[in-house]
Amino acid sequence: MENEDLEKYSSAATLSDMELFVFPELIYSLVLANIMSPVIWKWRQLDSFEKLAGKSSYRRLMRLRQFIMDEFDFNLDLETWGLTDKNIELKRFERYMSPQQIGASNALFGYEGDKYYYDVDIRRHFGLDKYTTDIIPYWKTETIEAMDAFRLKPGYGKAAGECVSLATLYAAAAFIVCGVPLDDIFMILTPLHSQNFIDMQDGILTNNRRLVTKTMWFNGTEISNKAQRALRNEQVTVVAHNTGVIHCLYDDATIDPKAYDRFKGRLADYLSTGVDMTLFASFLRSAHNYQKYFQICRDCHGQPQFIRAELLYQYEHGSPFKIGDETHDKLLAEVADEDFVRFELPGRIRCDRLCDFLKQKIDVRRGDGREAVRQFLAPTIPDIDKFVDDLMDFVHIEANLPESNKNFTNGQTLQISPDWDRDEIIDYLRGIRAHNATADLAFYAYRDMESCDWRPFMKAAIERSPISLEKTQAMSVPEVYDWLTQMPAASIYDRNRLAQPDELANYLTGDGLEKAILLANVLRHRDPDRELRLEVDNSRVVLRGEQDYEFVSAKTLQGQVDISPEGEIAVVAKSYQPKG
Repeated sequence: MENEDLEKYSSAATLSDMELFVFPELIYSLVLANIMSPVIWKWRQLDSFEKLAGKSSYRRLMRLRQFIMDEFDFNLDLETWGLTDKNIELKRFERYMSPQQIGASNALFGYEGDKYYYDVDIRRHFGLDKYTTDIIPYWKTETIEAMDAFRLKPGYGKAAGECVSLATLYAAAAFIVCGVPLDDIFMILTPLHSQNFIDMQDGILTNNRRLVTKTMWFNGTEISNKAQRALRNEQVTVVAHNTGVIHCLYDDATIDPKAYDRFKGRLADYLSTGVDMTLFASFLRSAHNYQKYFQICRDCHGQPQFIRAELLYQYEHGSPFKIGDETHDKLLAEVADEDFVRFELPGRIRCDRLCDFLKQKIDVRRGDGREAVRQFLAPTIPDIDKFVDDLMDFVHIEANLPESNKNFTNGQTLQISPDWDRDEIIDYLRGIRAHNATADLAFYAYRDMESCDWRPFMKAAIERSPISLEKTQAMSVPEVYDWLTQMPAASIYDRNRLAQPDELANYLTGDGLEKAILLANVLRHRDPDRELRLEVDNSRVVLRGEQDYEFVSAKTLQGQVDISPEGEIAVVAKSYQPKG
């Protein structure tokens, strides 16, 4: 394996924010690793999903949303996976992109987005403002096993993950549990967020733990407004699909250009809507500073009654009923009689007359539509031009996607059917990995040590495991060894798959082989001039340094790893069958 490949393949074990940005094919490799995992396949056996067998993918997707809401937390503890040095990271990736490109596209290296993000002080929002030196946090993406293991971490009662982890989880679970074809799932990454567009009905966006339908996208609630931030204000850096990827900075793209065109068209449809009374009510819900120019009326025994729009919007809080939709009359029925008046309020537009006006199907994206709105509302709303601009901005979002003027190479479409079982999928991926880099990387993200070169895993373990160093810094080496031997001996990964040292350190459980690798990381950083040797013979694991440290493993791996003082890793793994 060449050094460039070693860097990429070792990144499949750590999956940091920067690694995904530099090696975008890793994003889909993690989706495939989650698809291969037994964890999500077990969800299909739960009563809540078994009851939906034979139902539409949409029904199952809505149930999946509730399941993820119930079982997972959104984790934005930036130091979950420790700290690194900005200059080390820039040096590591300089052969792939310049520090200026990285700084303009990554929040840990100075990115702050456009004017919107300056206005909301996005670095403070994410807790990045405290990192004023070259020391920055690792922002890592978790496998489904690592997400599930958050239940073991002190302070967590549920599974958890950050936005990329949740996006890759949703993509895998939508395929496994809901039967959504991979061809209909597009992953969208921006410098500060990750989500999926699912080409179903009018389109569905995943947003951390939630799903956002087109109706929800335009409902004007605070949750929906927050869901819009990334696509409204950020450059989309990567779009990943089962046909390949496209990156905003790279000239070459592997995604099928026809699939990318379909995605752009469908996303554009999702991000635009017409103006009717429901939409207009949603706009006022979002732009509440305009509510003071409107009043809502109802019929009471043949006589009109009126209420200030802002007061009725207050009634929406805590109510399942909404202004302007099919539940509008039920909301009016909840209003106290004394909040209505029997006379038309001066200086306010009557919403019944506005409703009649909007029946003309006004298109505010067209000049004549904007002019019609302007003339209708100008007598009441002072800064009518700003109002019309705000309304147009509400109903139409132009996503800043990677340009299509790329060199589209012949991508290698992953042709996996939702009808296949897990073993069929693993066999298929195993069969194509020799000529499909994404599939091959998936086995490294899956941590399949039986069929992978051990060097990438070990490189990641001894170079990018700061949590295990932090948690053991106050211990002597014998104390570290005792701490490890007394720790529960269960790996979070099944069969011959391995956790990285920081996963063991965070979740405080691990197989004997995993414990030996953590100790190797500690010894490597405390005494870098000493050569280390890790000998693995099924249940017996020995780490040889200044002295020998023995562990018992439930894995059935065999091999030897030598780590030189220069950091070179030599591996003889008897169970490894290299590609080709």
